[in-house]
Amino acid sequence: MPGKHEFPVQLVQPDGRRVLDHEHAPLIADVGPEQVRALYEDMVVARRIDVEATALQRQGQLGLWAPMLGQEAAQVGSAHALHPDDYVFCSYRETAVAYCRGVPPTDLTRLWRGVAHHCWDPHAVNMTNPNIVVGSQGLHATGYAFAAHLDGAEIATIAYFGDGASSQGDLAEALGFAATWSAPVVFFCQNNQWAISAPVRVQSATPIARRAYGYGMPGRQVDGNDVLAVLAVTRQAIARARSGGGPSFIEALTYRMGPHTTADDPTRYRSAAETEQWARRDPIDRIRRLLEREGHWDDAFASRVAERSDAVARAVRGATTGLPDPAPSELFDHVYTTPHPLITEQRRAYAEYLAGDPGGSSARGEGVPR
Repeated sequence: MPGKHEFPVQLVQPDGRRVLDHEHAPLIADVGPEQVRALYEDMVVARRIDVEATALQRQGQLGLWAPMLGQEAAQVGSAHALHPDDYVFCSYRETAVAYCRGVPPTDLTRLWRGVAHHCWDPHAVNMTNPNIVVGSQGLHATGYAFAAHLDGAEIATIAYFGDGASSQGDLAEALGFAATWSAPVVFFCQNNQWAISAPVRVQSATPIARRAYGYGMPGRQVDGNDVLAVLAVTRQAIARARSGGGPSFIEALTYRMGPHTTADDPTRYRSAAETEQWARRDPIDRIRRLLEREGHWDDAFASRVAERSDAVARAVRGATTGLPDPAPSELFDHVYTTPHPLITEQRRAYAEYLAGDPGGSSARGEGVPR
């Protein structure tokens, strides 16, 4: 397998010109002008949600946010390749995937505001909630996929993770199990070039997708800022998984234009020149140029997309600032799926504490010897 696909798959260049690719272009032969416009709109709306959430955090309305600015094509393209019954296992940055899976935008900030254990109902959209434990979703996706296979369900799962997570033992174990069991799972690495302040060159001395070869599964690099290429490559991997062909590995080469999270300052570890270079490969601008070149761009469409994205952003802001504070006892809800004696005891003790100290003087340290 090494050597066959040494270059990232690309179907649209940064200037909007199409690339002739006899293997992958047929995979999106059904994607006409309206579908391309829909992909463009999803990317614009997802970016608008991301920018609004970042602003909300800066204004003290969210405790934290993990921006995905610049990664819209990798997420929207792959999400559009999934079937409704496929299951998504995400990390903490897949805002656009969640939006494409049907998560109400107004639910996206609940966890990050600190008022709930989750953002959305995973069963309603077949997608897990944001996962802060780096790399664990690979094992979850593999186990779910294999269990579904044993149940006779012809579905696929997809695990999203970053280049930094590719160095975690959990991912290595997941790749090994998936290959051994021929589990119908797609490992989707969003290589955004930086794991917080660690550049990708310290994660791997070779393209990350090549790691798949050692596990006996196909690995493919794709231009992660080309939404059509990502759609084609992910469709190929999902079809392989659903038809019993086993796991696949995709490395989407993209770039995190903003901070790792809102607690990070990327100017401390990367240059403005690097960021500017990647800005010229902007995924949204690329598809706009494609639409312009092929005569499918007009002011009415642009205005409609802008109005839609602004309306969604207003809804996200209103829903976020209007979220009520939870009751203190909700801290103990959903820790286990069934009642647990330790949680029951902690709930009781905390309720007694609150009842005996309604003013919270002990919590503030008043009257406590120093």
